[in-house]
Amino acid sequence: MASEKNTQDSIRSTPLSRMAELAGTGARVGLNYLKYYGQRAVTPESAATSLRADLDEVNARAVYASFSKLKGGPLKLAQMLSIDENLLPPAYAAQFAQAQYSAPPLSWPLVRRTLEREFGQPVEALYDSFTHEAAHGASIGQVHVATRAGKKLAVKVQYPGVAESMRSDLRVVKPVALQVLGLREEDIAHYFTEVEARLLEETDYVAELHRSQEIAAACASLTGLHFPAFYADRCSRRVLTMDWLEGLTLDRYAASAATQPERDRIGQILWDFYMYQIHVLKLFHADPHPGNFLVGADGQVCVLDFGCTRSITPEFHALQFTFLNPALLESPAELETSLCAMDVLLPTDSAAQRKKLTHLARESIELLTRPFRAGRFDFADPTFLRAMYEMGEVNRQDRDLFSMRGARGRAESVYINRAFFGLFSLLHRLRAVVETR
Repeated sequence: MASEKNTQDSIRSTPLSRMAELAGTGARVGLNYLKYYGQRAVTPESAATSLRADLDEVNARAVYASFSKLKGGPLKLAQMLSIDENLLPPAYAAQFAQAQYSAPPLSWPLVRRTLEREFGQPVEALYDSFTHEAAHGASIGQVHVATRAGKKLAVKVQYPGVAESMRSDLRVVKPVALQVLGLREEDIAHYFTEVEARLLEETDYVAELHRSQEIAAACASLTGLHFPAFYADRCSRRVLTMDWLEGLTLDRYAASAATQPERDRIGQILWDFYMYQIHVLKLFHADPHPGNFLVGADGQVCVLDFGCTRSITPEFHALQFTFLNPALLESPAELETSLCAMDVLLPTDSAAQRKKLTHLARESIELLTRPFRAGRFDFADPTFLRAMYEMGEVNRQDRDLFSMRGARGRAESVYINRAFFGLFSLLHRLRAVVETR
């Protein structure tokens, strides 16, 4: 439960004021880099790693403090990046991980103003009771506990100005993200377009209401899942009202004394849920962090927050999942055809570049498809995720790869990859053994 003294009494909601905040953060990060390069020139090689770690720590704190104050696009981007711990330097991963669960909440007067603007009625007429303090604070909205007609409810209230400022936020935050990740804008422009589209969707709570109901209805035949009921007369573009669900967040459940059979059962429920969404519905929950899943006392997995979902066409599904066929690794010609179709290999690549990229692709496919090829996979094995982290780190530091121009991979893959990496991470936390076929 948030403390009132830690709440924000205001939020920068105009594009200009938000741009000023982000620009100031970018300037501080840039200044810290200049100081670092000056110190690096006179620092012994043996102390270089520690010096860089100190730089990352200072910058990560500054960036996260700014993002958490602005909320919206910047904080959501931090949440997305934190799912893949290998994508960020450790200091940034540690800071950004906070965005998965909590952010400084807005004060009660701002929350009341939003509710009454959305419904044209006093809060007291909308709910029998409504807590002034947020139970959870996240990137785009915060959750309060309310009651109505004897039911305990979760009411998600969107932060003021988030929807209106999303595009301008991302334009300004992009240079900061590129600097942190060591990437070039021209190589990831299509990915940012994809991310922007999904984040804009997340600000429309009416769309989230419909997606939640659609996926819940479509997954009704799957065992072990539970979805909250929504109350449409208390939902709008900026407010969602649903049942309050009790349970342990998945990370807390994973840290509990749950037995191995219980862990395996929860892991299997999650695996089956994602395989059904991706391969049957072709519409899936694309925000698989531990805070979005609860394990109830009855052993059911409660699925929360369908703000971020992604649909895929049958044509793209066929291209993406060609890589799950083990025979592909045995046929260089078929592998090259698939890599071209997925825009990993480009017509402008030289023979040497094609050879290097094909080799890296073979390594990646072999590693990432291990769970599918095994039939029964033990996600407790630390070598699996560690190998993914290490491969990503080696590739990130490869100067030859960095010199290759052009955006690699289809933008549609961003959220598929995010879903699978998030699922693998959840199952690793659970130390679950899962039937994968």
